[in-house]
Amino acid sequence: MTRERILVVEDLPSLAIAYAAQIEKAGHEAVVAETAAAASQALAQNPAFGAILLDLQLPDADGLDWLRDNPDLVRNYPVIVATADASLSRAIEAMRQGAFDFLVKPIAGSRLLSVITSALELGKAGLAKAAVKPQAGKGEVAVQQKGAFVGSSAPMQEVYRQIECVASSRATVFVTGESGTGKEVCAEAIHRTSGRAGGPFIAINCGAIPENLLESEIFGHLKGSFTGAVSDRVGAAQAAHKGTLFLDEICEMALPLQVKLLRFLQTGTIQRVGSNRVEEVDVRIVCATNRDPAREVAEGRFREDLFYRLAVVPLHMPPLRERQGDIRELAEAFLQRFAREEGKTFDKLGTAQVALLEAHPWPGNVRELQNAMRRAAVLNPGPELPSTAFPLSAQPASALPPAASSDQFGQAARAQPDSAEKDLLAVISALKGLTLDEIERIAIEAAIDAAGGSLPSAAKALGVSPSTLYRKRERWLAS
Repeated sequence: MTRERILVVEDLPSLAIAYAAQIEKAGHEAVVAETAAAASQALAQNPAFGAILLDLQLPDADGLDWLRDNPDLVRNYPVIVATADASLSRAIEAMRQGAFDFLVKPIAGSRLLSVITSALELGKAGLAKAAVKPQAGKGEVAVQQKGAFVGSSAPMQEVYRQIECVASSRATVFVTGESGTGKEVCAEAIHRTSGRAGGPFIAINCGAIPENLLESEIFGHLKGSFTGAVSDRVGAAQAAHKGTLFLDEICEMALPLQVKLLRFLQTGTIQRVGSNRVEEVDVRIVCATNRDPAREVAEGRFREDLFYRLAVVPLHMPPLRERQGDIRELAEAFLQRFAREEGKTFDKLGTAQVALLEAHPWPGNVRELQNAMRRAAVLNPGPELPSTAFPLSAQPASALPPAASSDQFGQAARAQPDSAEKDLLAVISALKGLTLDEIERIAIEAAIDAAGGSLPSAAKALGVSPSTLYRKRERWLAS
């Protein structure tokens, strides 16, 4: 890395000297300013700084006020905030204003250099990134690449704006929203728009991995550290080095592991299961949950200190029912994608079909709509989709009849043998040519839709464990 100038804004001489010594030892130049006025003067005289290390308690100004009064600072420089532990809330506020990262005093030299190095490598690249925009062609919905958004509604425009704001920061982002709203898509968009876009994006579903294996999945393990550990393994945190680690369903994490995750966030280091060696890791954390995290904290299922560490930037994904106008765009995009996968051609959706789709409340959100369009593409030859292509889309989930027992099905078949036989033949005909795996996928996705996007409820209805559905869905998404 080339030699860079670092502006150190710190009023305590002992700390300023220590910071400067560490910076210069790493091959960079440190310029020390003891006050906000001196820092402003240094920037005015020579603005060619690679990063700024800012103490929030200055003799002539409050660090937060200085950032607010000089909004160009966070736009032009990666600003690293240094704070005492008691002022953690103020450091989080600085991150929400656009600071790159924050460090809690006392700051270890290795931790300081790690964050400064990340700021120099990734900060400028993140600041130069273009905003996330919905992709749309001339009058047509563009088929999106994996991880991209579709939708131009006002709620989604706000999501794009927030992603643009947090892109240049290393702040942790806590994405909330109902199941199926696209929380992982949001995390991928944050990664792609940040200075870490060239690094890996690693996703872990905390609800899909057994509690006793989750620590190993995140932090790694050494051979022989537990039964089944037949070789050394790098965890997701190390695999995401210089990139982004996405922790989905974070509220499913057990309390003992939450303590270790908190330490990881505080120190930037990990310790593999079975190892005594501490290893430094440079990752950005994005996490998500479909629960109310504040309620989880209040009821003692989620640590409050970890919540405030993770929720530096809260970002809410709106449910599909609140995204007026996006249903048509999404349905067209999904239909085009699945038509290519199935080797078919479909006409654009008509007014009546769109009206059916927009009349449905979509409790399973975008995922439910995606599954509905996949079934329509699989079960219809094209090019025109009949009005019966979306059998569940015309009625709200609350209006659907309750699940019938096998005896009720038998009584209905005996009462109306002709109708039952015709329905059975229609189902057999529709499934003709599909593999068992494809039929299983249709059945599972239908169960998830019927359960409002809840995998645990769908698993209970199907008589399997939730982890089975999580594994199958991840395999399908990866294929």
